[in-house]
Amino acid sequence: MSVVDPKTLGKVAVLFGGSSAEREISIMSGTGVLEALRSRGVDAHAFDPAGRDLSELKREGFARCFVALHGRHGEDGTVQGALELLGLPYTGSGVMASSVAMDKVMTKRIWQADGLPTPRYVRLAFDQQSREQINAVPDVLGLPLIVKPPREGSSIGVTKVEGYSQMQDAVALAVRYDADVLCEEFIEGEEVTCAVLGSGLDAVALPVVRIAAPEGAYDYQNKYFTDDVKYHCPSGLPEAEEHEIRRIALAAYHQLGCRGWGRADLMIRASDRKPFLLEMNTSPGMTSHSLVPMSARAAGIAYEDLCLRVLATATLDSGLPGGAATP
Repeated sequence: MSVVDPKTLGKVAVLFGGSSAEREISIMSGTGVLEALRSRGVDAHAFDPAGRDLSELKREGFARCFVALHGRHGEDGTVQGALELLGLPYTGSGVMASSVAMDKVMTKRIWQADGLPTPRYVRLAFDQQSREQINAVPDVLGLPLIVKPPREGSSIGVTKVEGYSQMQDAVALAVRYDADVLCEEFIEGEEVTCAVLGSGLDAVALPVVRIAAPEGAYDYQNKYFTDDVKYHCPSGLPEAEEHEIRRIALAAYHQLGCRGWGRADLMIRASDRKPFLLEMNTSPGMTSHSLVPMSARAAGIAYEDLCLRVLATATLDSGLPGGAATP
């Protein structure tokens, strides 16, 4: 990608904070992005949609937005739709890809239809959560299994269920965050993640990050607030495995219609080294512990340049580039 002149990017709003369960992480991400853009000479300003109306973006003369929001009302197509109506180009995927990728069940359906590997699952809709229906899930998926809210991130509300007796509590935790519940086959093996930058034929998969969490507990606390997790990038995986994961991540990104940037999370099954897609993040974390910056560094892209590069891809679903006039 050619060098970006910050002066051509105009006045930039970095959207972070928001009202989702991932607000705390979004503030960490957005603060990092804001400082990085300013260090590169961008006229960047903080904007928290939890405390300000998005219509202020237009009134205050912003030319584009860097979306550093995570979770609901930030990563699920709602903010993207509002920015479309305002005619303000924004980073990351558009309305449809953002909303689909936020819903892990819908994401799985698309990947399965296109032949991409993802763990088997059972969806418990809000009216399918009787004790009998919940207890029947392990008969389908086996044990252990994973129970999670399908429209949350950062491992919020996730439980690894080892026995039938844990199912009720696991579902009760998940429904604190979502009316529906996703129960997923547990894949025993290594967790990896693969970032993607760009759009269409220009999209590229960055080096794979292999994650080694204490006792496999890659949870909210370990993700953001401890140094107990070890990240390996280069991954140390055999070249053929690294190549296959990058291929699958790129295919998953394309099939959801993602653009700008994203990050696919996968498991490699220990028994046969087969990779399985877990989810696609369309507004990945940008904290000091985050994985896209780590992968970008391995590809020779500094954090500040990564932020600038993502910002330069800001666009609208209409295809208008950042800074273009609204028709």
